[in-house]
Amino acid sequence: MFIPFNQEEELVIASDNSGAIGMKVDDEVKVPYETVAYFSFRVAAMECISAGGEPFAVTLQNFCGELAWEHLRAGIEEGLEELGLAEVEITGSTESNFSLKQSAIGVTILGKKKISKLDKQLNYSPQLEIAVIGSPLVGNEVIEKGAEVVPLSTFYEINSLENVSTLPVGSKGILFELNQLFSNLKFSETDINSNIDLMKSSGPSTCFIVVYPIEKQDEIEGIAGTLLHKVVGRRSSHA
Repeated sequence: MFIPFNQEEELVIASDNSGAIGMKVDDEVKVPYETVAYFSFRVAAMECISAGGEPFAVTLQNFCGELAWEHLRAGIEEGLEELGLAEVEITGSTESNFSLKQSAIGVTILGKKKISKLDKQLNYSPQLEIAVIGSPLVGNEVIEKGAEVVPLSTFYEINSLENVSTLPVGSKGILFELNQLFSNLKFSETDINSNIDLMKSSGPSTCFIVVYPIEKQDEIEGIAGTLLHKVVGRRSSHA
């Protein structure tokens, strides 16, 4: 969400939530609360940054109990440090009147960006390269295959490159997110070649899409390394 703040700047608001993941008996995925908060934070942070926002505040809604607060905060602080944003403020609230049987949190990132008349959806052309950095993972895979999760620092570095567009992948999968990027073309599953599953949930944004001109190829490969997976549109090969 974009909200005009003044004549020069606008607020960028991004959020994520997490449920049944944590340390309660009835949780579906058992992980420390630091991990829960870190991955929920990264989803909202990546969406905010990808949209051009510079995060300046984080709000945490905690339904895991009072004892979980400091652990959740520590997870968010880990993400902020990875992005070089350790000074960003964290606030929020804990549900302390009632105890839930499963863990749940919500994270909202507030960012700001310069208002630009140039902000618009991308037009697809054969001159653009598409890749996915990281792998789509969900549930216990996020822990078991941690080496395939793209680091926040890698995302931040690639997102900072000129003439490069990024979009984090969420639970609806790579193909869905890819079709949010371009205003002039919609891909179907058969239009694309890739060595990763385009339909699988990427859970807490364990990967992201990057669109870039060919001259950026070496630079992006140098940053992403083995986490880079090329996406080739069959339509583009006939253009």
